[in-house]
This record gives sequence, C-alpha cells and structure tokens, in this order.
Amino acid sequence: MEWTVITVLVALVGLLATVGAPVIKLNSNLTKLTVLLDTLKNDMQEQKKSAKESHRRLWEHNDEQDGRIENHEKRITLLEQK
Repeated sequence: MEWTVITVLVALVGLLATVGAPVIKLNSNLTKLTVLLDTLKNDMQEQKKSAKESHRRLWEHNDEQDGRIENHEKRITLLEQK
C-alpha cells in the first residue's frame, strides 16, 4: 500500500515536470513576443508621424513651386503679348 502511494506521487511529479517545463517556456516566449510587438507598434507609430510631417513639407514645397510656375506663366504671356 505504501509503495503504491509513493509510485503514484512519483508519477504525478514526473507528469508535472513533463508538462510544466514546456508551459513555462511557452509563457516566457509569449512574454518576449508581446514585448517585441509593443516595441514594433510604437516604432510604427513614430514612423507614421514622421511620414506625415515629411509629406506635409513636400506638399508645402509643391504648392510654393506651383505659385512660382503660375507667376512665370503670367510673365511669359505678358512678354508674348508685347
């Protein structure tokens, strides 16, 4: 009777060790992935802000050039009429 209890306890400890080790590894890997994804998300948000600012400056420069081209076209038209 006593050996049966000891055998069952040893079997339970072995089962817990067999199942527990992969579960602990899985948990640590999930934690690492979560941290990595949070970092990636923050980096993407910063890049998005940077891209918006860059696009704003490009459009501002484009509008400035459009004004210059329009002024140039008016000057050419006046010269052609003379």
